[in-house]
Amino acid sequence: MSRRKPFLTISTPALSGVLALLLALAYLPSAAAETVRYRLDPVHTRVMFAISHAGFSNAIGTVSGSTGTLQFDPQDWSATKLEVRVPLERIDLGDDDWNDAAIGGRLLNVDAYPEATFVSTRIEPIDAEHASVYGLLQLHGVKREIKMDVKLNALKRHPMPPFRRTAGFSATVTLNRMDFGIDSWKAVIGNQVELRIEAEAVPDNGKDKNKDESPHAFDADAEEPAAPPAQETP
Repeated sequence: MSRRKPFLTISTPALSGVLALLLALAYLPSAAAETVRYRLDPVHTRVMFAISHAGFSNAIGTVSGSTGTLQFDPQDWSATKLEVRVPLERIDLGDDDWNDAAIGGRLLNVDAYPEATFVSTRIEPIDAEHASVYGLLQLHGVKREIKMDVKLNALKRHPMPPFRRTAGFSATVTLNRMDFGIDSWKAVIGNQVELRIEAEAVPDNGKDKNKDESPHAFDADAEEPAAPPAQETP
């Protein structure tokens, strides 16, 4: 009785090559990396700061209305590029007199330096949701490198119309105001300034990036919105 010949034979070296190719394909990304350009939503982006008030408490203030652009690919944090402009005249410490003092000539001096800017220079990814973002902060006419600890909160379709894909981040950093030449009122104001940034960004469609308008308008009297279309895959 004759033995059936195999339909296909593969030599040992060829088989090893096929296995190596399959292993290489298994480690390829499921989709090509894509860097998307976003713009900051000035309504849902806020800078919060805390600084010692003569050692009695930490004065807390916020700055709203920041604008800027973000180039981001969640599969490759190292390709991230961020540029931000913070309008310092919008500082709010909860008291008109303190606001005037903060933006006055002895402290931030917004007449001469109306905004702070940040431009990223390099990114060090930590994991899928965290990274160290290094960049140049220009404040009070002084430019210095800082490092922010950044967390990606979400990258998905927003649940309210127009259901835009939205990226949300939180960031923290501690500065020394003396490093930026803000050295008045040493007996009253501490040196260390703790910053917390909450930011949302939407794809940049070419509209006016400086227009202070949220892409997700909110009407307190409106009915709860219906569920959005099927969820996108980040």
